Amino acid sequence: MAHYSDEELLKLFQQGDNPRYSFNLIVRKYQQPLYWHIRRLVVVHEDTDDILQDVFVKAWNGLPKFRGDSGLYTWLYRIATNEALSFLKKKKTRFFLPLGDVENYLKENLEADSWVDSNAMEKKIAKAILSLPEKQRVVFNLRYYDEMKYEDMSKILDTSEGALKASYHHAVKKIELKLKS
Repeated sequence: MAHYSDEELLKLFQQGDNPRYSFNLIVRKYQQPLYWHIRRLVVVHEDTDDILQDVFVKAWNGLPKFRGDSGLYTWLYRIATNEALSFLKKKKTRFFLPLGDVENYLKENLEADSWVDSNAMEKKIAKAILSLPEKQRVVFNLRYYDEMKYEDMSKILDTSEGALKASYHHAVKKIELKLKS
């Protein structure tokens, strides 16, 4: 498979004879990074798969109207982030759980899941990340795991770069404290 830029993929989708083929190329390019982005937020594999499917359905429905105000990359990450956070919010309200209980639910699933290496330190780090407030967790994951620029995060999360830098800094400090205790 040739490696297409986002601009080439969008052009192929919008002007090509076979939008399904070009959309398949988009899915193939972004399926894995979006999967792991969502997975780090919701932890459970089955939930991640469901959310990822919803992300690509929304992308398929939205691509014909996509104006290109943001890049394809940031647009897809924004959809994925919003879908993951909506899922967590529904889980909390559906079961009338306080945020701490959702946190415990995620930590229990993390402990039982094999996606985190059996390495004790890796699990400790993952638990520390799950203990962060939602916004800090998203910012930390995007910056640390996805190595995303603050400029792109700003477009995805609709927040200033300065606020994102502060959130990341606070997240790192909280994780360091958790790891020391």
